[in-house]
Amino acid sequence: MVVLPLFMLQLLWLVPPSSSNKLDPSVLEGNALQCYNWTPIQYPFGVVRNGSVGPTPLPGFEIRCDISHGSRPMLKLGSDLYQLLNISLPHGYVRIVGQVIASRCPANSSAPYHVPNLMDTPYTFSATRNKFTATGCDAMALISGGDDKPVSSGCVSFCTHPGTVIDGVCSGVGCCQAPVPPGLKSFKLDFSSVRNLSGPTNESAKLLCSKAFIVDNAWYNFSQCDLNGNPDDEYRPVFLDWAIGNQKCKEVTRRNATDNACKDNSHCIDPPDVAGYRCLCNQGYTGNPYSPGGCQGVGLVSLVVLFILGFWVSWGLKKRRIRKLKQTYFLQNGGLLLHQRIASRQETAKIFSSQELETATDNFNENRVVGRGGYGTVYKGVLADGRVVAIKKSKLVDETQIEQFINEVVILSQINHKNVVKLLGCCLETQVPLLVYEFIPNGTLFHRIHDKSTSPMSWENRLRIAVETAGALAYLHSSVSIPIIHRDIKSANILLDENYTAKVSDFGASRLVPFDQTHITTLVQGTLGYLDPEYFHTSQLTEKSDVYSFGVVLAELLTKEKVISFCRTEEGRNLASHFVMLEENQLLEAVDGQIVNEAGERHLFVVSQLAKRCLNLKGEERPTMKEVAVELDALRRLMKLHFVPKSHDELSLGNCPDPLNSGTMGQCSMEDSLLLSTDSHVDRVHYICNRN
Repeated sequence: MVVLPLFMLQLLWLVPPSSSNKLDPSVLEGNALQCYNWTPIQYPFGVVRNGSVGPTPLPGFEIRCDISHGSRPMLKLGSDLYQLLNISLPHGYVRIVGQVIASRCPANSSAPYHVPNLMDTPYTFSATRNKFTATGCDAMALISGGDDKPVSSGCVSFCTHPGTVIDGVCSGVGCCQAPVPPGLKSFKLDFSSVRNLSGPTNESAKLLCSKAFIVDNAWYNFSQCDLNGNPDDEYRPVFLDWAIGNQKCKEVTRRNATDNACKDNSHCIDPPDVAGYRCLCNQGYTGNPYSPGGCQGVGLVSLVVLFILGFWVSWGLKKRRIRKLKQTYFLQNGGLLLHQRIASRQETAKIFSSQELETATDNFNENRVVGRGGYGTVYKGVLADGRVVAIKKSKLVDETQIEQFINEVVILSQINHKNVVKLLGCCLETQVPLLVYEFIPNGTLFHRIHDKSTSPMSWENRLRIAVETAGALAYLHSSVSIPIIHRDIKSANILLDENYTAKVSDFGASRLVPFDQTHITTLVQGTLGYLDPEYFHTSQLTEKSDVYSFGVVLAELLTKEKVISFCRTEEGRNLASHFVMLEENQLLEAVDGQIVNEAGERHLFVVSQLAKRCLNLKGEERPTMKEVAVELDALRRLMKLHFVPKSHDELSLGNCPDPLNSGTMGQCSMEDSLLLSTDSHVDRVHYICNRN
């Protein structure tokens, strides 16, 4: 077995291009110096502005705020400058931006590098906040400390095919991580190929990039895109721990050194695995322990009393302002109009208070976010009565369309279909109205189809979801008091409940269509890949626009491919275009191979043909959602009877063999006249069709 020679790589650290922000010429009093629009920079750090220095920083703690660097705080390390993101005095770290990468693109190439050396600086690579990381389908990386820290750490990353990697998982397949050795100031990086050991067998994997870097562990989230050679993706945040000098507290305090950095009302601490010491204010004091008089007492009774009085006065005024603001928003968002519309109705929309929804979502805590979309953010909440709900917080609302918004709330709240997410009510006391829906726990159809970590879906489940979705859209188009066009049908807007029943959701782009109109003219809205091209070109929204979008979802269910994919040819990057271009003898080649044996080729051929009809560029040549729902339901019942047709014509839902005259074809009425029955004596299925 031959192993490729090791390449001794080094981490290249570069600073991103500076922004064009203007430098704020003002300098804060004392040691709290800052660059434009940035948090104060405090001693022992100090700011150098265009060659002049404010309060003199300790050696190694110089920060530049020159206009030549775009007014960004830049940390000076040796002769190099790095953009500074954060400074923590209590925790003793800085967070900087650099190109912390050794890379080979493709994996069998090499490139020049250079090793960063922190030996003459007060900084070390943080072992607790960073991770040593390698990505690629053919990479073995080993980080080795210098003479002062003869330690090493490393990992191996490989994959046989790019499709085997999982976003967010860094456990050895496409991505691996290892701890950063503690106290590391200088190091070498051995970076080699493992192809001859256990590397990729697929040629496409050999063309991907291999990279190694130190990175902020909380920030980095591995993605398959990291295997590509994207030059815009080379920058990484890194934590550096810092300390004062190279002596420990015992040595500094024993000799009562005049250069002790810990000032009055503070004490010295020894950080682990780092040479030097840091300072903290004593208990009962706050401030900067490195600045004379920086730690101030906080226990004066008079200040406490004044603070409490000021707090209560401020709280009372704030509460009064909030109450008036809620009243203003309620009127502005059509609260009185909604009250009038629902006064005489039962089981319709409830008007929630903002306090109810704030309590339900822990003040709209980010941990409660379950989805983000083009029209807003969705939070999971628990009402006082224990009901779990989804609360949609829209990004904006057109104040000129408030009456239409109220009409839609009233109508949507009356929709009672098992495959449509139920609108429970709304809140009008916020700047943008909040909508409250029933909560659907099992995520979206998009996630269920495309997430590689989930078990594959059977064709029975896919077809059932298609039938349920089509039935819901048919109901919205033809069975409600005023027809509703969804306008944003996609797999991400089809939710799955605890029984994996489909629920159509997100009516943020929906429109009501009066019965006396066949279309309405609107600004084009929708999602790329699902958007009806006819609607896109004419701005005329019809029910057939939903049919087209549903056709794309049906193609997703058949192929298990994403709607937009750069893995397909340029003309076929859009799944709808790719699917429509396929000849009849190519349709089954595009179908997900897992479901062919389960469903049968003839059955899948008919569903594929239906999807192509839905994707017709001319809306008038597409079927209605009612026709689509009936055809899919009939196909599902056929599959339950385990019918195996002999030819494509036998399973064509527009024409079927006439049992009264085997030499002729009858026209089936799919909704009323397609009857299925089994003959237990001859074990076969009869089609009884009405002839035209």
